Amino acid sequence: MTVRLGEAMGVVAAILGVLFGTGLLLIITGALRRPVPHDARTDGWRQRMASRLPSGWNRRRLTIALTAGVATGALTRWPVAAVLTTAALLTLPGLLGLDRATAARTERMGALALWTEMLRDTLSAAAGLEQAVLTTAAIAPAPLQRELHCLAASIRSPQPLPVALRTFADEVDDPLADIVVAALVTAAERQASQLAALLGELADSVREQVAMRQRIDAGRVSIRTGVRVTVTVTLGMAVGLTVFNRPYLDPFDTLTGQLVLAVVGALFAASFAWLTAIGRLHEPVRLIGHSLAEAPTSAGRTR
Repeated sequence: MTVRLGEAMGVVAAILGVLFGTGLLLIITGALRRPVPHDARTDGWRQRMASRLPSGWNRRRLTIALTAGVATGALTRWPVAAVLTTAALLTLPGLLGLDRATAARTERMGALALWTEMLRDTLSAAAGLEQAVLTTAAIAPAPLQRELHCLAASIRSPQPLPVALRTFADEVDDPLADIVVAALVTAAERQASQLAALLGELADSVREQVAMRQRIDAGRVSIRTGVRVTVTVTLGMAVGLTVFNRPYLDPFDTLTGQLVLAVVGALFAASFAWLTAIGRLHEPVRLIGHSLAEAPTSAGRTR
């Protein structure tokens, strides 16, 4: 009877630990005050809460993380282990997995440089700017194919070229694309001369940015590999000791042991957060976009 009561208390403690850890994570995420998309401002509180979570924290990952946390807490009877398991499954995949977002953005930057060069060459053949945009959109690079096809459709609608270009910049959502679009908008509105030469210089600048990002990504590969090895060895040792030598971990059954485990987990979390911070690229401020255009309006309303 005493054993069953102890097991039940262990399960309850694990569930409470997972709920506490999840609530703490949500509070920290909300404190970061991520910008809420404009479309989500009129939605319900669930949509607003979901918009503040990291993009990778979908319902499936949250369910798996909570289930694994409850299972870990029930097996080990350690509430801290349940919290650490939940937090690890939510955060480590983004740190240890492939950085697809960065790779995709590098590809789009390369496509932007190629399209800029195509515009330069087409303009050098004595074609007008609008005709050059339509011609190059028909043979658009794959990463920008959808946005350029929409740009061509907007021009044929018909829509003024500057308006269509600004919409294109907002869809691409890239600071470097804003610079190229700003040059094109200036040429369309003021008939700027030497546009082909300017586009050539912009294309060279974008290619330099792509080369720099590729060098940074190559350096980050070694960091990610080291983190993967550290996490794999640590988790393997913890699982091995739990399965094959459980009495060795008996000191963690006490309150002091749980506090020590929490400190160790916090140190690991701090080190992983630091590794993420040193590998993050700070993007420049966009020159064109609805978000910037709406900022003064929203600020005025809050006053």
